[in-house]
Amino acid sequence: MAHAEVEERQLLKAMTWWDGFVIALANPGFLIAALGASIGVLGTTGAVVLWTISVLLGALQNNLYAELATMFKEKAGGIALFAHEAWRKYFTPIGPLATFGYWFAWSSVLAVNGLVVGTLVQAEFFSDSTWAEEGAGFDLNLAIVLGMVAIALVWTFNVLGVRSAVWFGYVTGAALILPAAVLMFLPYVTGDWSSDNMTWEIGAGGGFWLAITWLYFMGWSSYGFETVAAFAPEYHDPENDTPRALRAAAAFSVVVYALLPLGLGGTLGTTAVAEDVTFIAFYTNAFDAIVGDFLGTVMVLCLIGGLLLSMNTATMDGSRALFGISRDGMTIKELGVLSSRHVPARAMTVDALLNLFLITYFAGAIEIIAAGNLGYIMAHVFALSGFVMLRRDRPNWPRPIKLASPWVAIAGLLAVINLAFVIFGGFVYADEYGYGWDKTRVGLIVLGVSLLFWAFRHVVQDRTPLRIREEVPLTPEPAAATTPAPATRA
Repeated sequence: MAHAEVEERQLLKAMTWWDGFVIALANPGFLIAALGASIGVLGTTGAVVLWTISVLLGALQNNLYAELATMFKEKAGGIALFAHEAWRKYFTPIGPLATFGYWFAWSSVLAVNGLVVGTLVQAEFFSDSTWAEEGAGFDLNLAIVLGMVAIALVWTFNVLGVRSAVWFGYVTGAALILPAAVLMFLPYVTGDWSSDNMTWEIGAGGGFWLAITWLYFMGWSSYGFETVAAFAPEYHDPENDTPRALRAAAAFSVVVYALLPLGLGGTLGTTAVAEDVTFIAFYTNAFDAIVGDFLGTVMVLCLIGGLLLSMNTATMDGSRALFGISRDGMTIKELGVLSSRHVPARAMTVDALLNLFLITYFAGAIEIIAAGNLGYIMAHVFALSGFVMLRRDRPNWPRPIKLASPWVAIAGLLAVINLAFVIFGGFVYADEYGYGWDKTRVGLIVLGVSLLFWAFRHVVQDRTPLRIREEVPLTPEPAAATTPAPATRA
């Protein structure tokens, strides 16, 4: 009798903790996309203070995620999947809300940094270009076209397999370190840094509620180093590699997020940054002032390489989040598929197509960030509150890393703080101090679509009733504890 065997494709254990840390070197690229706008509103000193507060909050959260990542080391998709595990006992729809919101925010990095790359290339090499077309709500210009090319390039590297993506990360990560170091340290040596350039505009701009609104907005960037948890199933030793990568990424990001705004702000000043309508092109002026025209061009090229790393990281994280969502039954089956190279190529392709839409429809990096931020910060709220719930509901679940009891209270406090950021920054003061209620509305639409996909998966594809609550195991099931669930064969 003939037997047909179907290959079960799994994510490969091809990464070390250092690989995860290198992927997280992308995080300064997220800062670069939003720093100019923050200086224009908050002043140079105000931006330094709030970015430092925001990244310290992210570092505290990262330590909590180290425990969750070692509890669910077979889960691809990061913190949103941890939130689903905690909340499905009480309210199952939290899972698709958290995971889809998280995926959309990470996916949109491609469009955001694609626009930043395009704007930098245009400002440095094609500053005389004024070509632009628009129609049916979409825009096209040189910066957008260059951004679309960058999206296609990053997609290509990722569909070739995880090792090619990681090596791409090594090359571009090394490229990013140099311009970041120039902005953080060299102005003090060259004499370009001046305390006269450090100004505080928060009080005049709106005070406390302006600060809260911007702390909400900054989380999209300064919390991003939690991405290394998304690769837990792909580390050689998930129980040790995941927390090492998380903590190393947090330490690196705290240094960069505190010193880069300080060095750049003290070099150019609030006015020079605020007068740049792109909030991106001013970087070329900063490098020219610090190291001269020729080396300034070299630094811009290195910065572009670093931004490509950010896009690479976003593709890796966002695609695995979408893959993990499907594997856990929270969206359509077709996305829970691995290619012959053992990567979620279908999810990567969906990411790329979505971002080609975003980059032409919004045509502005800040607007895209604002649209994705609601779901991202809410994913943190659900994951942090989930930490507290899992301590209570699953006390006997293996925890290779178990933080001291005070961290439970810290997790609860951080969840409340982030929820306050969402309420006041995303809703109450969105029009007055933020980037508009219409961007929050886009985020709400995305979350609504996630519930439709979740319902379709259960009712149509799985032919099972929708369950508002689920029974959960108190300890890992033997198969789940040792082997990831099989993916659908492509």
